[in-house]
Amino acid sequence: MSTPFYVSPQQAMADRAEYARKGIARGRSLVVLQFADGIVFVGENPSRALHKFSEIYDRIGFAAAGKYNEYENLRIGGVRYADLRGYTYDRDDVTARGLANVYAQTLGTIFSSSAEKPYEVELVVAEVGDSPDGDQIYRLPHDGSIVDEHGSVAVGGNAEQISTYLDQRHEDGMSLAAALRLAVQALSRDTNGTEREIPAERLEVAVLDRTRPQKRKFQRIVGSRLSRLLAERADGSAPDAGAAQDDADSTEGTGGSGDTGSPSADGTDPKD
Repeated sequence: MSTPFYVSPQQAMADRAEYARKGIARGRSLVVLQFADGIVFVGENPSRALHKFSEIYDRIGFAAAGKYNEYENLRIGGVRYADLRGYTYDRDDVTARGLANVYAQTLGTIFSSSAEKPYEVELVVAEVGDSPDGDQIYRLPHDGSIVDEHGSVAVGGNAEQISTYLDQRHEDGMSLAAALRLAVQALSRDTNGTEREIPAERLEVAVLDRTRPQKRKFQRIVGSRLSRLLAERADGSAPDAGAAQDDADSTEGTGGSGDTGSPSADGTDPKD
């Protein structure tokens, strides 16, 4: 009878962490930034059906990098948790902090279990407050730890370089157009220092807008509105004022492939 190889717990956990990091690095990066009126999510995503960003609840958004099937399961679980807690107690009891704790427990349990592989995902849970001081952004790596972020955060394959770029240039009180341009500039920088162009058709953009009169603050930005924001000059003027259209024609109210029947994730809002 052969003797099994001994692997120390430290080495086993290091191997699992390396496995998860390599899986996440193969995915495209995304960034989450605060701006004057809320929080914006920006990522390169050529797919129109498989979203990186989704609404979880009234003021809470979800972003993820890594394996789609794994973070989609986590997103659906988060929607169910939020709906159940809001229905059982009060809608104000559903917070990004509570949701991040739930995700941390799930990811930590999976990461430390030897019966299954670690999830190759990195999550961001964000909640928009009544003022910029009330905004909350939490980053959750593959091992279930929670990092409280401020201003900007990047996850995915090139996150370290993008985070450095954002930290040097992000400012409090930026307009949505300025924050969007900064995010695209950060995402367009390759590891070798060169820049590439990311067309609007390959961008997925969503915001948590505290100025919306509805309870639900999540909103996707697509089409002509996205193009106008990307083309807006630094002084806030549009390159062609005559090309402006109603924002309702180019904005989806909410997003995602949520649970059927879930009022906070079915992608519709009768008030929008």
